[in-house]
Amino acid sequence: MGTDLHKLLRSLRVWDVELPTFDPATAPADPLALFTEWFAQAVAAGQIEPHTMSLATADADGTPDVRVVMLHGADARGWAFATHTGSRKGRQLAARPYAALGFYWPVQGRQVRVRGPVTAAPVEEGQADLHARSTGALAAALTGRQSEALGSAQELARASREAWERAQREPDAPVPSWTLYRLRPQEVEFFQGDANRRHVRLVYRREGDGWARGLLWP
Repeated sequence: MGTDLHKLLRSLRVWDVELPTFDPATAPADPLALFTEWFAQAVAAGQIEPHTMSLATADADGTPDVRVVMLHGADARGWAFATHTGSRKGRQLAARPYAALGFYWPVQGRQVRVRGPVTAAPVEEGQADLHARSTGALAAALTGRQSEALGSAQELARASREAWERAQREPDAPVPSWTLYRLRPQEVEFFQGDANRRHVRLVYRREGDGWARGLLWP
């Protein structure tokens, strides 16, 4: 007998732990400050890989796509991530330079959603970001050909082995296609889950040089 997916889904529960409370009246004026606070609290609470996020883009026809990537930083310039320009997401961003990010920290029942236009950072900055990361990250970037058709697992193993050897031999090896992107948020939403389903949703919307804040029904 195979797994009954629907039965399995109905057996699952969420937020069977004590969740933090969130009073939106105490939130700072800038969403980056609140994001930094929530991120630090997620790390302190033991959230696994809190720096992973869903990145949603769309192709030239408007068909949406999503995948999980790593956050490389967040500051006044925007939320940063990186990829090859020739990858699927790189091509999609070239065609439609807008994206959305989604963070989910279940240990605290929290989500953060960010959306806005995306721009590529200067080449030197992208390379510096890459070389500040691990040897494995450089090896993965050197392997290249992201999103292209792969002939066999053996082909990947060979290319990866060669990339690892080069990354260890040349820790500053350039990867011209590797690009750092920044999403400049037009809207940032903070979601605090509640066991009684009275979730708190606080949204920031950019207005000129500042932000307007408001609540949303859950």
